[in-house]
Amino acid sequence: MVPAVTKLTFLVTLLPVWSNTFLVNRPNDANPDVFERDVTHAMASALGCGGAASATQLGDIRQALMPTWTSLPKNVHGQIDRSSFRYLARRYFSRFGIVVRGFEATRVVNGSHWGAADVLSERVPGYVESVLESQHAQERGFSLDDGVTLIATILQLLFDSESATLAQIYWEANTSLSSRITHGMMVAMLEDYMVHWLVGEDKEALVQLLHNDDALNQVLPRWESIQFFLAGEIRRFRHRHEQQMRSLTSPNSYSFEDVHDVASEITRSFASFWESECENMKMQLIRMDARGTGRVPLSKFYGTSLDSEWRFSESEAYLRELGALDETSPWHGKEVIISNYIQGTSNCIVSTSHFRVCCLNMCEHLLTEIETALESSTALPSDILHVVSTLVAPTSIDDEGTPNLPKTLITQLEQIAEASDGTIPLHGRLFQQWLHYVFPRECVFPHKAGLTSSVRPVDYEGDFHATDEEKHRHANGAQVVVHRLPDLNESIDWMSQWSSDEELFAEIRMEGEPFFSDVGLLLGGVVLVAVLGAGFGARGWKQPMSVSASRSTNSHFV
Repeated sequence: MVPAVTKLTFLVTLLPVWSNTFLVNRPNDANPDVFERDVTHAMASALGCGGAASATQLGDIRQALMPTWTSLPKNVHGQIDRSSFRYLARRYFSRFGIVVRGFEATRVVNGSHWGAADVLSERVPGYVESVLESQHAQERGFSLDDGVTLIATILQLLFDSESATLAQIYWEANTSLSSRITHGMMVAMLEDYMVHWLVGEDKEALVQLLHNDDALNQVLPRWESIQFFLAGEIRRFRHRHEQQMRSLTSPNSYSFEDVHDVASEITRSFASFWESECENMKMQLIRMDARGTGRVPLSKFYGTSLDSEWRFSESEAYLRELGALDETSPWHGKEVIISNYIQGTSNCIVSTSHFRVCCLNMCEHLLTEIETALESSTALPSDILHVVSTLVAPTSIDDEGTPNLPKTLITQLEQIAEASDGTIPLHGRLFQQWLHYVFPRECVFPHKAGLTSSVRPVDYEGDFHATDEEKHRHANGAQVVVHRLPDLNESIDWMSQWSSDEELFAEIRMEGEPFFSDVGLLLGGVVLVAVLGAGFGARGWKQPMSVSASRSTNSHFV
């Protein structure tokens, strides 16, 4: 078997050839059958050497996508638009705690730009672009089969993007990629891989940490636990391939592809392993959330940091950039939003040029249950309340596992429906905002598009780390007693961040009107990102009020 890095490098070399062929021969009036065939062919080509996902893998992806797909708004052909596809892909990868660059929820999407310019290049694969810029694509959109095929491709290329790092480790160990290595060498190779993966682009730190367990235990949290996790993944690999291993003359030897299979599984499962660390951090914040609103006073946040806790050291400006700071309450001052902070980029344990591994999104299973129960893109308030009232979240506001639904929130839900012809779009900012207040510790507060970003600490232009002076200033501010107004409504104060601005994930158009003009850029860019990653080594306070009937048609919150 040819190593994945070789296949993908070869693919990049062939892109201009395929581009010219498809641009010359691809008609713009493809019928549905031809379109489906060409999408599948283009994606299979992108996997290299005919390597397509197995029927089982495609079936698993389809099953995972189905609840969200069923609930997404469709056009007259029963298909979804460009924005919906980004949302579908983001929801899929969130199951693994993976955030793909270009698919972040903070990206602004409009009619002429899909929000990933920083990871695209002029070398867009023409063979994909020409297929998807056909008249059929613009008028009909994407089917579920298209989504399954595309996500399978992104998934494979995403995991393969780490091949270059693994190949570098082989080179540093003076080991040929065609060699079979012992079990001990495999463990050593993958431990080095984990260090590269966790440390990222800091070459100086890599030199100091590689093969230095004392330094690793000091710098990397739970390094010994990570080693146990790695040993478990190797055992799982041996179990999966037990029959194959027995047939070898040297059953305890491993190929490059074997080592890469384990590395790929690490990418898939690391967020689940790391979740205990995320839960510990979350419980620390919850203990500071005396009002049960999913918010922690900034003074307490920094006070804990000053008391020797190595976490909770992001600067005020960086917290604001991430969307983890609520500054709307005149009575409680600045507060850190627990769910937004946990999901923030600064808490991603792995951050590469093309994807991040972050804390699992605890709101994901709640959304999936809602979508499964309602099976529609819109729903009546009564239907939503019936479903949501049965959901269980261990850290809900009353800490009894069921959501708290006071009259204030029921009224807000009804007002959203009044501004939307009596029903509520499930894939819009207002419903997610409402869900945040129902489950404030699980579901993030959805800021309006363009107000926040997912910038990594290393890429942040300002100071992402708070100084001791800044921490002391905020911590000392907690000594100031703030008196409430006697007639203050507690629910209004709690929901001071509520905004009545709607932003929709998808925009359904009339039959015959072009669905989207840059769908080719969407898919071409996605495939290119993953291919290049492998080829080049991926390394004013406002009271809640009636919801405005106006909606954004040029900007999509996805």
